[in-house]
Amino acid sequence: MNEPSRKKTAVVTGASSGIGAATARALAAAGFEVFLGARRHDKLEEVARSIGGNAQPLDVTSEDSVESFVTQCPKAIDLLVNNAGGALGLEPIEDSDDQDWRTMWEVNVLGVARMTRAILPALRRAPDAHVIVVGSIAGFETYSGGAGYTAAKHGVRAVTRTLRLELLGEPIRVTEVCPGLAETEFSLVRFKGDSERADAVYRGLEPLTGDDVADCIVWATTRPPHVNIDEIVVRPRDQATATAIHRRDD
Repeated sequence: MNEPSRKKTAVVTGASSGIGAATARALAAAGFEVFLGARRHDKLEEVARSIGGNAQPLDVTSEDSVESFVTQCPKAIDLLVNNAGGALGLEPIEDSDDQDWRTMWEVNVLGVARMTRAILPALRRAPDAHVIVVGSIAGFETYSGGAGYTAAKHGVRAVTRTLRLELLGEPIRVTEVCPGLAETEFSLVRFKGDSERADAVYRGLEPLTGDDVADCIVWATTRPPHVNIDEIVVRPRDQATATAIHRRDD
């Protein structure tokens, strides 16, 4: 008799809302067993319950938190989605806040490095594995007021490309997904709860949703194992660059 096929496992960071939550739902629908991590455990559990996933507290800026999270994951993991990240502030460099920059670096760059380093042994136990990093168009573009965030996302891009080189020859794919304007909690966090400023970012256009980005992630990871999608850049139709945006009059 044939043995039943093994269910694939996925880890998604920053999965309590936005792109992370949408990705967890989409992967569960695609047949993955999903392990979700985020700091807001109450929201995380809501997402996990809706998909039959496993929720564990996770702060990617803390090595202890990352290590504790990994102990709750399976010994073999097929997919790691490094989604945790975010921006703080939109001030010019002369008015920028060092702590905001440190936080963005810790979450976006070191968070990806910590999670990848911790999960790699489990990825190597899977027959074919995949690391997907949610970057941003800020990883290859710049804009006024965005130096701290674009520097961090440029760092994420460098880490991802280096990882691809270092894992060459192993059955582990590496993909970066780079969204443009996506209406999640991103701007609300950037503007530290100022909903009026956050809403203005998306006014006059139809931005991406978390589901749109999740669709790209699922597509990339469901290609045949020998096919590596190095990079996906996805923007709303009304956005050509970080600053070239068409807004319709309401």
